[in-house]
This record gives sequence, structure tokens and C-alpha cells, in this order.
Amino acid sequence: MDPSPHPLSQFVLKMHSRCDLACDHCYVFEHADQSWRGRPVVISDELLDLTARRIAEHARTHRLDTVHVVLHGGEPLLAGRNRLRRAAQKLSTALSGVSALDLRIHTNGVTLDEQFCELFAEYDIKVGVSLDGDRAANDLHRRYRNGRSSHTRVLRAIELLSGPRYRHLFAGLLCTVDLRNDPVTVYDALAELAPPRIDFLLPHATWDEPPPRPVASATPYGDWLLRVHDRWTAAGRPMGVRVLDSVLRTLRGASSLTESLGLAPVELAVIETDGALEQADSLKTAYDGAPGTGLHVAVNSLDEMAAHPGVTARQQGLDGLCETCRNCPVVRSCGGGLYAHRYRSEGGTGGFMNPSVYCADLKQLITGIRDREDRRTPMPHLPLDDVHLAEIAAGFGGADAVDRLARHELTVNRELLAAVWHESPHDETGTAAWETLAVLDTEAPESVDAVLAHPYLRPWAQRVLRGDREAGPIAMRGVAELAAAALLRSGQAGGVTVPTHLGVLRLPTLGALVVDGATQARVTSVSDESFHVRVEGREHTVGLKSAADPAWWARHRFELPGWAVALEDTDPWRDAHGYPVRDRLSAAAVESWHRDLAAAWEWIRRELPDYAPGLAAGLSVVTPLRESTAGADISSAARDAFGAVGIARPGTPQTLACLLVHEFQHVKLGAVLDVADLYDPTCERLFYAPWRPDPRPLEGLLQGTYAHIAVVDYWRARRRTAPGAEARDAEVRFARWREQTAEAVDTLIGSGALTDLGMRFVTAMGETVANRLTEPVDADALLRARRTAADHKVRTAGLD
Repeated sequence: MDPSPHPLSQFVLKMHSRCDLACDHCYVFEHADQSWRGRPVVISDELLDLTARRIAEHARTHRLDTVHVVLHGGEPLLAGRNRLRRAAQKLSTALSGVSALDLRIHTNGVTLDEQFCELFAEYDIKVGVSLDGDRAANDLHRRYRNGRSSHTRVLRAIELLSGPRYRHLFAGLLCTVDLRNDPVTVYDALAELAPPRIDFLLPHATWDEPPPRPVASATPYGDWLLRVHDRWTAAGRPMGVRVLDSVLRTLRGASSLTESLGLAPVELAVIETDGALEQADSLKTAYDGAPGTGLHVAVNSLDEMAAHPGVTARQQGLDGLCETCRNCPVVRSCGGGLYAHRYRSEGGTGGFMNPSVYCADLKQLITGIRDREDRRTPMPHLPLDDVHLAEIAAGFGGADAVDRLARHELTVNRELLAAVWHESPHDETGTAAWETLAVLDTEAPESVDAVLAHPYLRPWAQRVLRGDREAGPIAMRGVAELAAAALLRSGQAGGVTVPTHLGVLRLPTLGALVVDGATQARVTSVSDESFHVRVEGREHTVGLKSAADPAWWARHRFELPGWAVALEDTDPWRDAHGYPVRDRLSAAAVESWHRDLAAAWEWIRRELPDYAPGLAAGLSVVTPLRESTAGADISSAARDAFGAVGIARPGTPQTLACLLVHEFQHVKLGAVLDVADLYDPTCERLFYAPWRPDPRPLEGLLQGTYAHIAVVDYWRARRRTAPGAEARDAEVRFARWREQTAEAVDTLIGSGALTDLGMRFVTAMGETVANRLTEPVDADALLRARRTAADHKVRTAGLD
């Protein structure tokens, strides 16, 4: 465990400490902590100024890529437009040039109007709204003090946010579960409003004050959420559902989207209206004073807040959980549940070192989703249904569509591994490793899947199956490497003997260990955090996440908001991209990559939101390539390395964002071509792309055209967001690329080589490009774009 506290990156800023509703399930006003009674009604301008400076100071010290701030209450809209504007101004000014600002507001919506929305549009403040379902469900709790319903006013607010003018501000709906409400009816009422996301929350409760359980079931809340899951899945998962998405992600080994699930450290602080620095609001349900720290923004730095024992207690992963949780098979998804829900004042273990009061419900939910995912069957011939295929054909593809592709690619990798085993000569080491892998596939299949999904498994397997001169040795070595990596991921007891290569022990998806020329090593699992290596009689203990051991080249893995991605600089098969790869990165280079990836990802989420969910679901590895001596941007996607792209780190995060979405288009389409015949493979004609001097086979034109849909959208976003001359240049590029991509679509449609499915696919691509062609472009920019395209055609004429 890292003894140093994590820096804080998420802040809840209390703008107003009262509310215009009287919700009886509100943890701020109705639960154990009643500190709101003694606090100022509204935060002062002086405290807003000081808070902004404190946050910027903390962000600068820790070089945070993004700071997330939620304007909260009570009801924050009661603070008024002037005070909300001052908060946005101060935060934006203080963080300018320091960190990106993700600014949000959470409201009950009853007083939201166009003037508020105009303010939010001015400062790009995303808006989340509380709503518990249809009128009957919502009125169980969310009423005015006189008992009057708030439902109609909230719907009016959501209608305002759903219109074209403010749709980009709509962050989603928050719904508190009440077992008296039918889950399908609640889901349908919320889904009908077409929010970008729904967040279902369990009602706050502790072992002292357990949640209501009016139905005869040991797991009523888990059952309730599973019915929502089934309805959501049957509808094609049309929007994000945070709790369900988080379970699905953690089951795949990715990060959770909520602090109530998963083992990721919590990096949150609350600033109250009197300037008090407190822990998460949910602790108000435990006991009076539970969120308190004794710290104040006027006296204490946020570094002091980050070091507070109550904060660091929530950053210890498995070590911060009770023994029951640590031994639970779903702990990596559950994470012990929300911290506040573990509280017990006396009897058994006091304090928070307990399972969640929703323990049985969470286990029911997680195992229920896991079992349903295992039973989900694709279409008879394709792992994609028509809806998901249409999503991808349009150029995008949500998380579920890309996840289906990923699961099919995992199946392909499993088949390739089986072929390697059956077609290669076995030795004693390889046989023992295969037996270990077979046992793990039964006892810890998620660990095996995580290793077999490695993007560079297929290049290795293809090399073996081609029968190259070294096929035998690399086959058994690869099987042993995969088995050892799966064993270490599982944390189960056991050992694997692994042949080394050039003095390096390779552990796919984990890293590599320098073993000074030894020909083999015995790898023994100690826990899911460390392992023993015996090399020629010498013992060495390695921490999987240790950066202090110079012999251990740990994989660089970054947990960005909503996206877990690794830099791959050790795997010998990473050279599949056709460009020279970088050797092991220095710590400074890793930090630069981390910073740029975080900024690029934030830019993609903000400016290219249609691309972000699929990319997060399907892109797990970025392999650093060597930079061009001429300064050109270099990137590549290998046809047989699903989940990875190769990139030479460019000069700006915005360019990196372009390369990521561009290359991931190739990754997606490559996976589609693995499952669907889009063109006649016997076609031998070559076709020109408007942006290349050389004619290409039909698949090359299809790949380039599909990738350029993302390029069009990148420049579309840049012309809107870039300053001055950069925006004018972006407009020219947008105008050029949309016309050339449309021209390439026409070439594909006129090729005569597309299958019926391929024609539908390319037609959908063309519809997306056609929509871009309808957008007005400055006449001078359009003229310059057409001149550039014409010059290109003149330069490449006669090259056929």
C-alpha cells in the first residue's frame, strides 16, 4: 500500500444549505448529522474566492490534469444566478492554465429556467437532476413542505435540458430506489425522458438504521436492480446506468464509475457554506458529526485534508476492508459498498470496518449480472445485433456494441491459443503451464480472460501457427508466460516455470522482470499484489505495482475517469503496428504520457462524446512508437491486435485525441470484419482514396474512409473550440475532410464489390458524413479546402 495520500481531485462545493423541497429520504436534512442547522444559508463571496484558490493550489502542486467540482446544497439554485456565476468565474480563473475544470451542478430542478441554463451554457456547467420515476414514485418522497407534488416542475426542467439548445448540458438523472415502486415502471418513466445517464442510488442506511425491507426477500434491493438491468438490456442499453455499468466494468477488471462500488481510492472533499472541509456527504447518515474533520478552508490546505485519517481510510483498497469483505469472491466489483453503509455503532465491529448493510443485495446484483452476461447469446451468425451494427456503421458504437466485439475477439484469442497448443510440440514446462491454465480457467476464469484478451496474444499465436523457425520454443514459452500472468492475477497459490528470453521474464498484461541472462524462472504467487521468482537458486520477491525495483518493469496503467488504459513498453510482440516501438520509457516519459492521455481523454469526453463510450470499452493499450525525425505525427492500428493502438507521442493533447479516435476506428472496423462479410474477398481491383497518392485494395479504402469519419468530427470540434487562427485552420480542414470522406463513400458504394450487409454498412457511414455536409462553413474556408484538395489531385495525377 502506498503510504502517501492520494491528491484530491473531486470537490463538492455547498452553495446553499437549505432546500425548497422537503424530501423525507434526504441525508442532509433528515439523517443523523444535523450540522446544517448551524451553518450559513449561503456561502460567502470571500469563501468562494478562497476555495477556488485552495483548489488551484492543490491542483498545481499535484499537477492534476482535471479537477471535478459539483455545485451542491441543499438546493444550489437557491444561491441565485449571481453567486453561481461568481463560483464558476472564480474556479475557471483560478484553474486556467493549471488544470481542466469539469464543473457540474446537482439540482432538484424545480426552479430551473432558461436564465439558469444560459448561465450554465456560458461556463459549460453540466446539470444533473433528481427524479425518482413517474409521478406516483416521485411523490413518495420528493414533495414541497405543504405536501404538494414537485413532479410537474421537474419534468419542465428536464424538457428544457432535453431541447437542442441545452442538451449538451444535460448530465443525467439521479433516482433513489424505493422498493414500493415497481422497478420496470420507474425505469420506463426515466428512460422515456431520454437522459444521457441514469444513476440509481440505494437509500442511505447503516447497521444501526437498516434500510426498509417490506418484501419477503433476503435481497430485495439486489432483486429490484436486477429487474432494472433486465429491462435496460432488453431495450438495448440505450443510455448509461451508472451502477449497472460499474458492475459490468469491474467484472471485466476495469474501474468503477461510482464510489459505491469497486476498490479505487476516493479522492473527494466537501466544502460547506461556512468553509468547513468535510468528508463525503453520505456520512451524514452514520452519526452526528461523522463527516467532520475539524479543518477549514481558511486555515488548512487541501493537502492537509487529503492526509486526514477519514480520507485516507477510503484509499486503502482491500486493506481498508473487513475480513469478511476481503474474502468475498465479488469484492473487486463490490469494494465493500459505500463507506457510510458499513457503519455500526456497537456490537460486533464498531465503526466502518464492517460489510455494507446492503452486502447480500450487492452480491446478488453482481453475481446476477455476471450470470446473465455469461448466458447472453449473440445472433446466430454475428455477435452484433442490428442495433449495435448500425451504431458502429454510423461511425461510433456505444460501450455495449464495442463490448460485444471485444468478447468475440476474446473468443478468437482462445481459439488461437488452443490451435497453438494442439499444433506445437510440447515440452514438460509447457505441459505443466497448460495444466495450470486449465485449472485457472475453471477456478478463476476472469483472470484468464484478462490475460487472453491481451492485444498482442494474436500476433504471437499467428507467428507460431505460421511455422516460423522458432515456432516451437516461442509456443511453449508463450503458454508458460500466459499461465504465470493468469496465476498472479488470480492471487491463488501455485507456481509456474517460465522460460525467459534475452534475460527477461515476460508476464503479459503485468510487465517484465530482468533476470540477468537466466534461461528460466520459477514464478510463485504470493498474493494478488506480489510474487516470488526463483532464478538459478536465487529468490526475489516482486511487488506487482512497485516502481522502486529496477529489475521489475511494471506495466504503466492509468485509471482515468471512465477509462482504464495501459502503456505497453515491454511486450516483444508489440511491434505489430509496422513502426519502430519505443524501448522502456523513463519515469519522466511515463508522466508525460499520463498527463497527455488524461488531457486528451478529457477533451474526447467533452468534445467528441459519441466516440468516448466505445473507446473506453474497447481500447485498453497504447503502445508508444518512436517519434519521426521529420516531426510528423505517427500512429497505427494493427489489424490483428484488437484493443491496442500504436502512437508516437505528439506535441499536444488535442492531436493525441485525434490520433486515438482515428486509430480506434480501425480497431473497431477490424473487429467487425472478423465477424461480418462486408465485401467480396475475391475483388482484386485497386481504388484511390482522395487523401492518398497510391491506390488501395477495397478493404484499405473501407478502413481509411471509416477512420476519416472520426477525423471529420475531430476538426468539426476543433473549429468550435480552438482559438483564433487555429479555429480558422480547423474550419478549412473540416470542410476538406468531410468532402473527401463523402467522395470515398461514393467510391465504395460504386465499387460493385460490397455485400448486401456491406452496402447497408457503408450507406450508414455515408449518412453520418452527409449530416456533416449540411453544416454551414465559411465561404473562404470552403474555397481554401477545395483548392487544397485539387492541388493534392494534381500532385498525384498519373501515379496509377
